[in-house]
Amino acid sequence: MTVIRPTREDLRSIAESLSFDLPDGDLEFFHDAMQPAFDLYDRVDAEPDYLPPVKYPRAPGTRPAEGSDPLNAWYVRTDIKGASEGKLAGRTVAIKDNIAVAHVQMMNGSSILEGYVPDVDATVVTRLLDAGATIAGKAQCEFLCLSGGSHTGSQGPVRNPHNPAHSAAGSSSGCAALVASGAVDMAIGGDQGGSIRTPASYCGIVGMKPTWGLVPYTGAMPIELTIDHLGPMTRTVADNALMLGVIAGPDGLDPRQPTFLQAQTYTDALGKSVEGLRIGILSEGFGHPESEAEVDASVRSAAARFLDLGAIVEEVSIPMHRLGPALWMIVAFEGAAEQLMKGNGHGYNWKGLFITSMVEAQAAWRTRANELPDTVKQTILIGESMIRAGGGRYYAKAQNLTRKLRQAYDAALARHDILLMPTTPMKAPPLPGADSSRSLALRRATENMNNTFPFDLTSHPAISIPCGKADGLPIGMMLVGRHFDEMTLYRAAHAFEQTVG
Repeated sequence: MTVIRPTREDLRSIAESLSFDLPDGDLEFFHDAMQPAFDLYDRVDAEPDYLPPVKYPRAPGTRPAEGSDPLNAWYVRTDIKGASEGKLAGRTVAIKDNIAVAHVQMMNGSSILEGYVPDVDATVVTRLLDAGATIAGKAQCEFLCLSGGSHTGSQGPVRNPHNPAHSAAGSSSGCAALVASGAVDMAIGGDQGGSIRTPASYCGIVGMKPTWGLVPYTGAMPIELTIDHLGPMTRTVADNALMLGVIAGPDGLDPRQPTFLQAQTYTDALGKSVEGLRIGILSEGFGHPESEAEVDASVRSAAARFLDLGAIVEEVSIPMHRLGPALWMIVAFEGAAEQLMKGNGHGYNWKGLFITSMVEAQAAWRTRANELPDTVKQTILIGESMIRAGGGRYYAKAQNLTRKLRQAYDAALARHDILLMPTTPMKAPPLPGADSSRSLALRRATENMNNTFPFDLTSHPAISIPCGKADGLPIGMMLVGRHFDEMTLYRAAHAFEQTVG
């Protein structure tokens, strides 16, 4: 297929968009001078793409039968068998629908991508299958993953298994609902602002956001390269540790991963004493404007359980924690405007795997932009407005201040092994109804993420575990550790889980 060349009028329009004029003579000169470059595009376009092979056979899957999915948590049901034996043999796994499963539809919660079929498996999918897992299907997620609620996906809201009138949180909403309801054994979620941990908190399961780069993001649709994470969502800490050991480690395709990095046997952390472990209760993680008293009280009561187990538990203050959400908003909103939207998901300036079919599918948003929900429109409007106002200065400063925030956490983690706080400041609220205000729907998308936002920026590992209930709804406690020290988080989380059940 020949690459489409710009006409002279196309070239004039492009020049004007770049803020320079091309008189007719210059226009003619450049139009002719550019043709040899376009010939080189033809040569590259004629070459077959270079993508990882698909190792396991599968059928394309089917949409759930009517009445079979009361939580609206499934997008596509599949039955993809992996290796005949392995650490996950016999386990069923749901894959968040921002992650590519070859030959199975993927829409990332977005009507614009509906009907798109990837031609590769994400690295984590291949690793799960290599370990003997069965991929049971793709789980619903929020529209382009840009919501911490569970109400913005194009297929309708995902419902909380504990109370279907309430939110499952997001954006890994379907993953959490399926795991919590027992529909699958485990799931792979994605986390850019808390999207593994917040649904884990609302649905009462275990959700780990690993250290940035520990798990390859290869084959998942990005939002912003510096905050993208994938991680395990399970009913128990033991299953979570087992799953992380399967999916972690470098794949040679994601340049965010240090070449020295190796997955550990995280199950070795299970059953260990926490006596002498130093746990800092982060003061600024409590008492947010959105905080519910019973949530704060439940988490503090859970922290006291660690005292009973022999840990050293004390208050720690990191005032800059409260600036984290503002830094995240600038990085995520401007970054998403550039990469997810203007860059069609993958963007430029990195050496990782590009799924070219996904780039092409996402590019269709420009002709269907009115289908974007308010959450996405607001993200992009804010991001693009501030890019134009600051020319990238605000993003640059937020990334610089993120280093300072990271150092503040690191200083606290030099004195403590773990930081402890509520995962979300509230329990799962009711889903916005058809008659709810647009402002309520927007608020539901971000109100639960003040404690989770900062650690996507600073790359620290963080796990949410259930620690109580109120009004029949789960409460989540978050433990945060040093970079690449998931072992200590699993050690503490498992000890707590064994104590409280």
